[in-house]
Amino acid sequence: MTAPLRVVQVGAGGMGRAWLATVAAAPDVELVGVVDLDLDAARAGADLAGAPSIPVGRDLTALLAETGAEAVLDITVPVAHHQVTMDALHAGLPVLGEKPAAQTVAEALSLAAAAEVTGQLFMVSQSRRYNDQLVAFRQHVRALGGVGSLNTRFAKAPRFGGFREEMDDVLLLDMAIHAFDSARYVLEREPVSVYCESWNPSWSWYRGHANAAAVFTFEDDVRYVYDGSWCAPGDETSWNGDWRATGATGSAAWDGDHDPSSVVDGGAGSPEPAAGVGTEIAGALASFVRAVRSGHRPDGEVHGNVMSLVMVDAAIASARSGQRVVVDEVLEQAHATALETERDAAVRERLAAWGPVRQALATDSGALA
Repeated sequence: MTAPLRVVQVGAGGMGRAWLATVAAAPDVELVGVVDLDLDAARAGADLAGAPSIPVGRDLTALLAETGAEAVLDITVPVAHHQVTMDALHAGLPVLGEKPAAQTVAEALSLAAAAEVTGQLFMVSQSRRYNDQLVAFRQHVRALGGVGSLNTRFAKAPRFGGFREEMDDVLLLDMAIHAFDSARYVLEREPVSVYCESWNPSWSWYRGHANAAAVFTFEDDVRYVYDGSWCAPGDETSWNGDWRATGATGSAAWDGDHDPSSVVDGGAGSPEPAAGVGTEIAGALASFVRAVRSGHRPDGEVHGNVMSLVMVDAAIASARSGQRVVVDEVLEQAHATALETERDAAVRERLAAWGPVRQALATDSGALA
């Protein structure tokens, strides 16, 4: 029997506690340390995970050396993702990180290059992909005989408090990335351009824009339309949103909470079933462990996941400029910024060796070598 994967978790705040509970319930993972700037939070996290005697600390590198960890879970706020992940990769350890991959596309590209340089896996937990109903919805969409458009309506009214209520572009950056990533999964295509408008209703309790409407053009001239609000009390949607796809022979629908359905050639669709993927962060964690053990590239590996973050940045750029934004232009500008700001010589050299960024992300050269 294979021994559990020994992990150190960085971040023991609200989301960190959810991860610690998930780690505690996972038979193939052993928590061996918790890192947090707040040592009381780190100790409380260890207690929550049922491991009160494990080491805690503020310094990841020191705790890795002390514990003999085999992997790192980065459950910090987005601004910390780049440094934490870079430190772990350079320590020779694979990383599973909360979305987004980094605070900016430039930082995410640097992390993709660092994964290549170190030969270590960096997987982003785009946890809402781990939903068997979403998998089934894609099967229904595949059966439509060619899809022309995909729509997501998202309407929730959460009051988080804390950093989210002070974020710029809070809906697009912190929530819409889930829908954008799922759209890439369902359509099995990549985005080309976007026109987006964002705004903040007068009653909003967020500082940044809590509403957005975006029209993405995908490969093959497919359209994806996102209409979202994070201050929409009343008739709220699922946290996964409400989805509809239209194709050559019919349409498919998913309310985000129940099994999807479709109408094909005038009758109920019955696509081929697909294998299950698990549930949200537990599914992402299980996928990460399998990838570490097998060397196979998991869904969410950074090179593929960067495109979901690019959709966010392109939508924000469009909302601010009032113009349609081309995704490849965002990628290339982020690449130039990464080259300018990256301090690690080997990572900068790898970035400089890339050709067109979209091609580099697709070919994924050496990421798990």
